[in-house]
Amino acid sequence: MQAARGASLSATGRPGDPPAGDTVGADPTSATAGRPARTTGLALAVGVTGLVVDQVTKVLAVRELTGREPVEVLGSFLQLVLVRNPGAAFSAGASITPVISVIAILATVVVLWQVRRVRHRAWALALGLLLAGVSGNLVDRLFRPPGPLRGHVVDFFALPNWPVFNVADICINVAGALLVLLLFRGINPDGTRHDATAEAAR
Repeated sequence: MQAARGASLSATGRPGDPPAGDTVGADPTSATAGRPARTTGLALAVGVTGLVVDQVTKVLAVRELTGREPVEVLGSFLQLVLVRNPGAAFSAGASITPVISVIAILATVVVLWQVRRVRHRAWALALGLLLAGVSGNLVDRLFRPPGPLRGHVVDFFALPNWPVFNVADICINVAGALLVLLLFRGINPDGTRHDATAEAAR
C-alpha cells in the first residue's frame, strides 16, 4: 500500500495529479496536436513562403505580361492576363482603396495574434495560408502605384466567369476552405474538440 502511494507521488508530484506529460483539455486522439513553438513556427513558415511566392509571381507577371494579349495556359479555361485591381474581388470598393488597405492591416494583425495561440498543425497551416494571402495583397496596396494605401493589387490568373486573381487569393480561399473543415469537425485551434470541451464542462 505504501509502495503504491509512493509510486503515485513520484510520478505525479502529489496524489490526484494527472500523469506527467498529459495535457489537460487536449484531444488525446489527435495525431496532429503539436507544441506551441512548432505549430507557431509552421504557421509563420507557411505565411512567409506564401508571401514570397506571391510577390515573385507578381513581379514576373508585370514583367512578362505588360502590354500583351492574354496568354493561354489551358486553352480558354485558364489564361494569364495582367490586371491591376484597386478594389477587392470583382473590383468592388475601387473608390475606397485606403479603407480596404486599413482593413487588410487589421486582418494581418489579428491573424498574427491567432498564430501565437495555435496548437494544432492543420490550424497552423490554415492560418499560415491566410497570413500569406492577406499580407501578399497588403504589400501591393502599400508599395505599388499609385501610392501607399492606394496601391493596386496585381492579378493575372483568369478563369471563365470569375474575377482575375493571384497567388495570395488562392492562399486565402484554400485557408477559408480548411478553416471551414476544421470548424465542421469541431477542432479548436488549441487541438481540443468541441464535443470534448462540452463534456468536460458538464
